[in-house]
Amino acid sequence: MVAALLKIRKGDEIIIPAHTYCASAIPFARNGAKIIWADINPKTRTIDLNDVKKKISKKTKAIVIVHLYGYAVDVNQFKKINREIKIVEDCAQSFGAEINNSKAGTIGDFGCFSFHAQKNITTLGEGGAIFVKNDKLSKKVPGLRHNGHCNYGINRKYYWKPAMGDLDMDLDNRWPYKFTLSEIQCAAGHLMLDKLDKLNDIRIKRAKKFINKFEGEVFSFNGDFKKRRHVYHLLSAHVKPTAKINNHKIIELMYKKFGIKCAVQYYPLYRYPLFKKMGVSNQHCPNTDAFFDNMISFPFHVWMSEKNFNYLINSLDKVVRMLNDKEIIYIRKS
Repeated sequence: MVAALLKIRKGDEIIIPAHTYCASAIPFARNGAKIIWADINPKTRTIDLNDVKKKISKKTKAIVIVHLYGYAVDVNQFKKINREIKIVEDCAQSFGAEINNSKAGTIGDFGCFSFHAQKNITTLGEGGAIFVKNDKLSKKVPGLRHNGHCNYGINRKYYWKPAMGDLDMDLDNRWPYKFTLSEIQCAAGHLMLDKLDKLNDIRIKRAKKFINKFEGEVFSFNGDFKKRRHVYHLLSAHVKPTAKINNHKIIELMYKKFGIKCAVQYYPLYRYPLFKKMGVSNQHCPNTDAFFDNMISFPFHVWMSEKNFNYLINSLDKVVRMLNDKEIIYIRKS
């Protein structure tokens, strides 16, 4: 919907981090934008300010800032680059995160939220919300999200004439969509809002315990616990090259020895066939490549029991010790 509100024209450039889920980029590409891939900051694993500055051009329409993993990016630093360029915050993983006493998703021109079943709060499956800072533009959203339904805008003598409601076009030459949630989903989401801070506190507490245990010679984390800046939708780590331990060996051992499935996440979007076939593969994002090729994401969710969470910690501790003692030979022979 944001891509429609931006009134993207062919040739407009949108800067998007390549280290994110594909839904951050596809809507803009579908609307004719030229995607410019931004690199990530190796410390925060989110969009890099200095790289964005290098890639801005006269055609830049918007910058998409993804608060990936639940970490709130300092949006105001990006707003200072060029006040004419719109800022779109992708808050799918950062509901409740804060930066400088402001909630993620309320700082830029647009904020996009996801209520998918795996997110920090859910509406029983799929769903989402949008924040539009411009009041006049925000009034375009209701019709755009619900098949163009609107009021007639006139005083009618008979409420049923000429029909119960009107259909119109809020944006010129733009067909409306059907993005509404059901009543049950809305009710569930409303109830979850009251639990958001409590659920995020659980995530932060567990992340802190995990990071304090493993930060060191093998793993590096984004361990920013200041004022809810990081709400840890996911718990990922970078396996340091100096550790001489391969991230894939860790994943293999965790699964074969302890039945725990870890993962590598957010394959750089320019590596996918979809984006290559659509001509969106040109890139220079060395930090993105370096992080993905040496990253690991651990099972992490609030409904994991304390027993299972401790099992995860103890199992990883054993795997690291095995690898440091070169007991990986056991796996190779099996």
